[in-house]
Amino acid sequence: MEVRVAVAKVAKWATRESGDTLEMIERPRGGLSFVLVDGQRSGRAAKAISNLVARKAIAELAEGVRDGAAARAAHDYLHAYKGGKVSATLNIVSVDLTTHTLVLSRNNPSPIVLVTAAGEVRLLDEPSQPVGVYSRTKPVITEVELQPGIAVFIYTDGLVYAGENRSGPIDVPHLVAEMTAAGMNVQDMADRLLAEAMQREDNRPRDDISILVLQVLSEAADPVRRLSVQAPIS
Repeated sequence: MEVRVAVAKVAKWATRESGDTLEMIERPRGGLSFVLVDGQRSGRAAKAISNLVARKAIAELAEGVRDGAAARAAHDYLHAYKGGKVSATLNIVSVDLTTHTLVLSRNNPSPIVLVTAAGEVRLLDEPSQPVGVYSRTKPVITEVELQPGIAVFIYTDGLVYAGENRSGPIDVPHLVAEMTAAGMNVQDMADRLLAEAMQREDNRPRDDISILVLQVLSEAADPVRRLSVQAPIS
């Protein structure tokens, strides 16, 4: 099997720095973890918060801590550091080669869209709280066996609310069903979701938007691992 991951993200209109942070780490016992954090509000202050939470989660994962415990540690750290007055949403998605599962840890009111190996599109929308505010906050964990055809779509609330005051919000599960049925690759699917959000926001997003797409394919093209990044700078 082969795992492919793609990300598309953009900052709030007229804001130089996105309040969303994405980090990746290789798990010490095999596999990969991706951490996506959306700091409260936007801009530099939000970036400082999302960096803090992401660094804590990544540090825990690097030590071999399980995803749920890493999410709780990130919550405890932010809660203590800011006295429960600042929040952040936190998603951790892990390809765990020890258990041979895909682990989805969610402290985010925004749902996750999961495409099963059979092609069924499921919305993982169990109530979930951001980290940093309530003392007993814990993540919602979903674990599925790694199988060809599985795909997950994780995003911050900028995608959820895109177009809400104009043409209406995006029906993400419906769009995901269309894209996966068409056999689109992960980067094209991430770009398509972001393009739809930008169109509904007249290319002036009211919030940071980050989208992560992970898909499991049946066969690896070769044994080489590859990573490609494209980011505008000014």
